[in-house]
Amino acid sequence: MFLGSRAHYRVTSVIGHVFSVDFPAAFQDWANTNPSDLFQAPILKKESNPKAHICRHLSQEARGCSHLVLWLDCDREGENICFEVIECTGFHTNDGRRIYRARFSSVTEKDILKAMSSLVEPNRDEALAVDARQEIDLKVGVAFTRFQTSYFNGKYGNLDARVISYGPCQTPTLGFCVDRYLQIAMFKPEKFWMLHPYIMYKGYELKLEWERGRLFDADVAAMFRNRLMEDGTMRVVRVSEKLESKGRPSGLNTVNLLKVASSALGFGPQLTMQLAERLYTQGFVSYPRTESTAYPSSFDFKGTLVALVHNPAFGGYAQKLLTESYNKPRAGTDAGDHPPITPMRSASEDSLGNDAWKLYQYICQHFLGTLSPDCKYRRINVEFESGGEQFQCIGQLVTVKGFTSIMPWLAVSEKNLPDFAEGEKIEISKVDLDEGNTSPPDYLNESELISLMEKHGIGTDASISVHINNICERNYVQVQAGRRLVPTPLGISLIRGYQCIDSDLCLPDIRSFIEHQITLVAKGQADHSMVVQHVLDQFRRKFSYFVKQIENMDALFEAQFSPLSDSGRLLSKCGKCLRYMKYISTQPPRLYCGTCEEVYYVPQKGTVKLYKELTCPLDNFELLLCIMPGPEGKSFPLCPYCYNCPPFEGIDTFFGAPKTGDSSKLGKGVGMPCFLCPHPTCPHSVIAQGVCACPECSGTLVLDPVSAPKWRLYCNMCNCLVSLPEGAHRISTTQDKCPECDSTIIEVDFNKKTTPLKDGATLHKGCILCDELLHSLVEMKHGRSFSRHGRRGRGRGKGRGGYRGRGRGNNKQQDPKMSFRDF
Repeated sequence: MFLGSRAHYRVTSVIGHVFSVDFPAAFQDWANTNPSDLFQAPILKKESNPKAHICRHLSQEARGCSHLVLWLDCDREGENICFEVIECTGFHTNDGRRIYRARFSSVTEKDILKAMSSLVEPNRDEALAVDARQEIDLKVGVAFTRFQTSYFNGKYGNLDARVISYGPCQTPTLGFCVDRYLQIAMFKPEKFWMLHPYIMYKGYELKLEWERGRLFDADVAAMFRNRLMEDGTMRVVRVSEKLESKGRPSGLNTVNLLKVASSALGFGPQLTMQLAERLYTQGFVSYPRTESTAYPSSFDFKGTLVALVHNPAFGGYAQKLLTESYNKPRAGTDAGDHPPITPMRSASEDSLGNDAWKLYQYICQHFLGTLSPDCKYRRINVEFESGGEQFQCIGQLVTVKGFTSIMPWLAVSEKNLPDFAEGEKIEISKVDLDEGNTSPPDYLNESELISLMEKHGIGTDASISVHINNICERNYVQVQAGRRLVPTPLGISLIRGYQCIDSDLCLPDIRSFIEHQITLVAKGQADHSMVVQHVLDQFRRKFSYFVKQIENMDALFEAQFSPLSDSGRLLSKCGKCLRYMKYISTQPPRLYCGTCEEVYYVPQKGTVKLYKELTCPLDNFELLLCIMPGPEGKSFPLCPYCYNCPPFEGIDTFFGAPKTGDSSKLGKGVGMPCFLCPHPTCPHSVIAQGVCACPECSGTLVLDPVSAPKWRLYCNMCNCLVSLPEGAHRISTTQDKCPECDSTIIEVDFNKKTTPLKDGATLHKGCILCDELLHSLVEMKHGRSFSRHGRRGRGRGKGRGGYRGRGRGNNKQQDPKMSFRDF
């Protein structure tokens, strides 16, 4: 039944945002786009996960439906996804079809039925608030990032960064870490003295605490010590006793989970979320992204406890709570999105693995702790006086362990004291005057950083871990022992540079300003486009000033990093001046010609060395050989100049291109190696070294020039490998083509001891697809096997010189090597 009528339901889902924002293709080219133009540039929405085809799926499922009910997270992001779903289904274009929004905080039967009976309309204002944030973050982040990267990349040799990024959330996050570093660096220790008298009473030796704490004058501290020694006795001034309690925790939300995982389990935020999401998809815990710490009134506590009764680690405690009646959890905060993170079913360490078990164990302990009694203890405070100075001693005795039984790391430390009577005097056994130095704070740990981000509104429960991971991956901070975040020279120079030019750029206040404006949009109190324009105008002016003052930041970089001329090692000759260029291995790896003052980027991964002192016939640059890591990594030659400035039109797929498809910025390590070069006469090009089409993609199988003695072909587009006869002295391509399939004929010079040829012959020419001998000696890796049941294979690639391989039939039912000839 739906709204009083019988109905047929279709239920499906999305996987996060359906769309993401980006610039049109005209603004993707770093070289031809001024970063300042991005503030006024148009933006477009494209599918976040095109391979999943979510948009097409939603459109197909919506056909024939008359109502759309949206059950997304009840927060701003969820509201934004609602309108993305509306866009995909096309419901907004048909006035006869109705759209409803379900409001819920948990997915229990009671809440689902309640939400279905009180459907509302989706909130356009909250969705527009998210659109505003996305557009602002995109334009501001990309504009600053492109300018900084273009300005500094290629200028310093030991600047270990491929992209020098800026982000309205990422940069203040880094700012917290650098602020703590500067506090440590500028800290000046001071000596202090503390007075600690000791007394012996009823078999106890007690160390008393001085009410003054510590003094920074040695003579004054010594004077107080002498007064105590002269008095020689302690008089009990007051004995007070108080019953105190330590409250059980409220529900567990994402931020608290991240803090505990970092401080207690040693897991970084990114790993924690990966583990939590895996536990969620396997059905062991509830949804791990939530800001709420309050359980909904309809939450089934008893059912969750019953699910844990048979757990070998917590079953006994869960049964005890069921038997003795569990406590109602403390009131927390209901953010309206999801209930707190709780266990859903029992698991064991063997079934989860070590890391996932530790996280699951904590989630279970926290949940059981929320239903346990408070911890109660007696606090005894004894106050003393001697020589006119006040001292005290505190004892604690636990009466009810409560939740600390299942969360022992939060237990109250007990200290027993003898019974004192007010007015009695006790002899002082000794007086210590302890000397110490003030110490600087330690580097921020991840838990402290997450608290600061939460306090200042930097990021959300879903993005906090991403921002911390970004500043680590971009070499702005390093994670050291105790999950401490230590800024690198690059991170320090960036933040100090922002502080020199415009401190707003790295302060959390600027994010608070943005969030305040966006909140006005969400409440319907401000126009979405006007807020976006207002914020972007502010940042555009800041950007213009930043560009004019960039020398202030550059002065810090000059003091910290070495110029290119002082970096690297000599490697290969420049084709323009015939002088040796230096190879600089730090990210991004590159060659630098000091004579021409030119920088040539090389692939980001792999080892680069000189390739037999051979030169490129197009530009006279010495060729390099790049050897990718791993036992099956490709080895390929490349010309530094061709790699950075491809000489042929139509080379639309570059080696090393990012998944976003932006291959316009060659400084990212994107270019044309020899195995993509279509030069007709160069002996290293794909025309000369290509053998046949790849059966897996549209690429070409190319001979690996240095793979001996384990000769092989590799695809210049995908990871398909073909092993050639092993142990051959030499394998090379020829200028001949196979009359059957147009593939390149290869020449194999077999080893005399292992040659498969008759009469001890070693030289053999043939096509690896059509020649029976060669075909029986090759083996495919990372590719499909093709069955021989009377049908052709699935090869789709163009072969050497643009030809498509054909192959021929065979009566064999199965090819034990690779079934490769039929594609």
